[in-house]
Amino acid sequence: MQIQINTDRNIEGHEAFNQYVRGEVEGALDHVSSHITRVEVHLSDENGSKPGLEDKRCMMEARLEGHQPMATTHHAATVGLAVSGAVEKLNRMIESTLGRLRDEARHRTDPFVPEPIPTPE
Repeated sequence: MQIQINTDRNIEGHEAFNQYVRGEVEGALDHVSSHITRVEVHLSDENGSKPGLEDKRCMMEARLEGHQPMATTHHAATVGLAVSGAVEKLNRMIESTLGRLRDEARHRTDPFVPEPIPTPE
C-alpha cells in the first residue's frame, strides 16, 4: 500500500510529521492493506494563519483494486485529530465495501462464466 501525503502552504510537512501520518494510516488500514493500492492524504488549514475551531481538514482517498476511489473528509481542531478522524471514517467505508462484496459473492446464484479471451486475428 503506497501512502502519499500532501499539505497546503499553511501546514509544514516535515519528515517526522509524515512518519506520524503514515503510521496512523498503516495502523488503521493494515488488516485491509492487501486490497488497497494507494492512499492519498491531503491536509489543509482552512483559515490559514487565523485561529479557528475545527479549521484543520484531512481528506483521504483510498484506491481499492478494481474499484472506484473512495474518499472521506474530517475537520478538527488539530491536524492529528483530523488525520485520526479521517482514517477512522475511511476504515469503516472500506470494511463496509469489502463486506458488501463478500456478501454478494456468497449469495451469488448464477454460475460464474468467465469472459471469453479474444483471439488474435
